[in-house]
Amino acid sequence: MISVNDFRTGLTIEVDGGIWRVMDFQHVKPGKGAAFVRSKLRNLRNGAIQEKTFRAGEKVAKAQIDNRRMQYLYASGDQHVFMDNESYEQIELAASALEYELKFLKENMEVSIMMYHGETLGVELPNTVELEVTETEPGIKGDTASGGTKPATLETGLIVQVPFFVNQGDRLIINTTDSSYVSRA
Repeated sequence: MISVNDFRTGLTIEVDGGIWRVMDFQHVKPGKGAAFVRSKLRNLRNGAIQEKTFRAGEKVAKAQIDNRRMQYLYASGDQHVFMDNESYEQIELAASALEYELKFLKENMEVSIMMYHGETLGVELPNTVELEVTETEPGIKGDTASGGTKPATLETGLIVQVPFFVNQGDRLIINTTDSSYVSRA
């Protein structure tokens, strides 16, 4: 058990029969009444986001999540196959469970698979990934002075806003938390 006063971003807890990751939290001490903790939680089973308020000092169960390093191999219809790097065991995950992550996954990419008592909860991506630009408008000399952006389609189908100097075939570093352009690779 863990006190809600000890919440930190990324902590996984069990509440109301679900497994939740703390995305954001705030300790509130009103002038009148008891203190409480306002939190934003994401369900690791279905991806739903919920805001929940706990009384200060309330205890919740900490969920023990095992992260296994695996390699994304290929897509087979609606299933996506991952292989454990140590035991060579393969698991399949449905595309519906990977809707957001598929925007960043490439074959042979290493990811972390979240497991809870043998149940596969999902894929944890690295903070940034390197992807190639497959389609974008060509940059025009002198456009960089305004500091504007243009849309670019990446090899996974993801569309991001990039600076004018980025061209087709460039390799870019993309932030996986908000799908934003970071830099050229």
